Amino acid sequence: MSVNSILELAVSGQRISPENALALFEATNLLDIGLAADAVCRAKHPQDYRTYVVDRNINYTNVCVSRCKFCAFFREPGAPGAYLLTDEDIHAKIQEAVDLGATQILMQGGLHPDHTIEYYVSLVAGIKARFNIHLHSFSPPEIIHIAGVSGISVDDTIRVLKYAGLDSIPGGGAEILTDAVRTLISPNKCTTSEWLGVMESAHNLGMKTTATMMFGHSEGFADRVAHMAAIRALQDKTDGFTAFIPWTFQPSNTELGGKPVGGFDYLHTLAIARLFLDNVPNIQASWVTQGDKIGQVALHFGANDLGSTMIEENVVAAAGVKFRMTEQEMRAAISDAGFVPKRRDTYYRIIE
Repeated sequence: MSVNSILELAVSGQRISPENALALFEATNLLDIGLAADAVCRAKHPQDYRTYVVDRNINYTNVCVSRCKFCAFFREPGAPGAYLLTDEDIHAKIQEAVDLGATQILMQGGLHPDHTIEYYVSLVAGIKARFNIHLHSFSPPEIIHIAGVSGISVDDTIRVLKYAGLDSIPGGGAEILTDAVRTLISPNKCTTSEWLGVMESAHNLGMKTTATMMFGHSEGFADRVAHMAAIRALQDKTDGFTAFIPWTFQPSNTELGGKPVGGFDYLHTLAIARLFLDNVPNIQASWVTQGDKIGQVALHFGANDLGSTMIEENVVAAAGVKFRMTEQEMRAAISDAGFVPKRRDTYYRIIE
């Protein structure tokens, strides 16, 4: 099937196959693919606005036993620069975010070897006792690690954390959902099936989650397609993903190294994600790794959301990339891209 035929299929609302997606990755006519993705996005989101969320990304610890080769953020236990924030530190950060209008806290950290479920329950419950804030926290690798250290099941871990006040789970730790790639870049982290298992368990317990993909390192186009196919298959089953967020690997200060992916590959991948993930309602632009200008272009390549203001961000910054935007700058970026900016909550409901 020709590229034009595949694009016509997607724009007409029909599902394209993994083979079709791979053909799009191997094609070079970026603008045609972007126009098709924009048409699909506008069919799903015909309103004149595009959205963003005000939140803070709190990395409660950088102590991690996973040793992922792509990560510049982690420190081994006891190493110089290793830290664990106190509850008071975390509460101060949340208060600052709330004062700036935040409705969501994205809290993630390393796989700390010493903390069982009791630590996380106390942390979550303490936050909920003090703040009326949505906790979008603890990625699947963290959930699996907590379960293992605590000697309980993943289902029970999520259930207990939900009861304590955890509202939703972020899609971190997905990287590329093929075990060949995961063995290469993060051999001590969860497998593809384990990552998907956390998300399925969360969805079955009534929790919404997001899905991410970190690309531009050691994977091939077929791996990206396999990753998106795994997300689409689980979404068919559970309808629990609110959004898909592809972002690019940042090589500086990492063991993996390499060259960063540029705007062409990023926009190409983003557009294909919108065309392929027909059952995922929202596609988020990654201005944090690509900058505000590519973020604006992304709103015409299939993305309907500019993501978070990220009052704080440490993981990507550790790799030497420090794009920043205030809420006012984010609203201006959306306006300059030709849309009305609208603030949303975690579930993509407009709150202004």
